[in-house]
Amino acid sequence: MQEDEVFKALADPTRRLLLDALFAREGRSLGDLEAVVAEHVEMTRFGVSKHLRLLESAGLVLTRKRGREKLHYLNPVPIQLIHDRWIDKFTERRVTALTELKRNLEDQP
Repeated sequence: MQEDEVFKALADPTRRLLLDALFAREGRSLGDLEAVVAEHVEMTRFGVSKHLRLLESAGLVLTRKRGREKLHYLNPVPIQLIHDRWIDKFTERRVTALTELKRNLEDQP
């Protein structure tokens, strides 16, 4: 199931770091992303590549070839789908409860 892969991908701090880097600037090469990770943890190029493959398989990262270079782009759609399914429905109820409370308090003499 796609959701399970997304949750697994988001569970790792290095993968979240990679997603944050792509959010800040898309179209990054493996070398760029390797440098970002190296600022925080010690990891080989192979390790970064492995994390990126998992993010790709979860649909969170899309790639495009530019010459010999492979550029990585953030795909926020899977995260939005999780938000819509798991988060939005709970916040909607809370917002409705708050607006009802406000209305009830304002209606009191």
